[in-house]
Amino acid sequence: MNLTALQQRASLNQQVRVFFAERAVLEVETPALSQAGNTDPFIDSFSVNTPQGLRYLHTSPEYPMKRLLAAGSGDIYQLCKVWRRDESGTRHNPEFTMLEWYRLGFSWQQLMQEVADLLHLLIPHLQQLPHFRSYREVFLETLQIDPHVADVAELSVVARERGIVINGEMSVQAWRDLLLTHCVEPQLPTDRLTFIYHYPASQSALATVQMHQGQAVAERFEVYLGALELGNGYQEQTDAARNRLLLTQDAQTRGNDIPVDERFLAALEQGLPECAGVAVGIDRILMCRMQVNDLKQVIAFPWEVA
Repeated sequence: MNLTALQQRASLNQQVRVFFAERAVLEVETPALSQAGNTDPFIDSFSVNTPQGLRYLHTSPEYPMKRLLAAGSGDIYQLCKVWRRDESGTRHNPEFTMLEWYRLGFSWQQLMQEVADLLHLLIPHLQQLPHFRSYREVFLETLQIDPHVADVAELSVVARERGIVINGEMSVQAWRDLLLTHCVEPQLPTDRLTFIYHYPASQSALATVQMHQGQAVAERFEVYLGALELGNGYQEQTDAARNRLLLTQDAQTRGNDIPVDERFLAALEQGLPECAGVAVGIDRILMCRMQVNDLKQVIAFPWEVA
């Protein structure tokens, strides 16, 4: 047991609650188990057999929180445990703590600034102002290539020049992801936050998509400290038909092994207010706050001994 980590986590949670109370953002609770899991092809849910049937541990409180927004809750936040079938390592624990919040009438740019304000409060040794860079800019600055227009051949050449050799075929998006994680993220500054925004439209998830400099881009952002990703935010897609299409396509990509959340989609048909939302990983923020490099140093009971 690391008593300092327990104390720091308690202090951090208190600061989070004061931060949102001062902004009149309501704390809510939603179920950890639901009848529908996450259909995102890149996120796997844990399932649980119950007397009432199969249930899924939530990978994020996004869907029920949006149901509350559609029902008129106003601005809300939640501090909760979530579960993802990820590998266990220095930056991953299958059970972790997430802070997610939604702001009505906010743009994604306003939300980025609020995220920066909160993270500077929670990680007090951060003194430098954040960097704000588009997805295109970080690729041009680091790799001298425009990821929105480069094809597979061009991206693979850039990878090979940096010693990355892949056997077999990969999609354009897979090459972008590889270059981002192996080449761009390691070059991000360690003394300040970096916000990367305007991801390719193919990575929009449930964010809105707009044209920018001749390219369709997702109105979403990710925030990093060094190469460590801390959070992911969207200008939320409010079109019910678009949301249904995205979830259905994701389910089909997965092989329809996870049911689409029809209660979530029904709530959206009643009308999701214009809003921006973000989720940040509290355990990783606590790592940064304590200036340690392993999640096991900030979690009382890591996965292996839980």
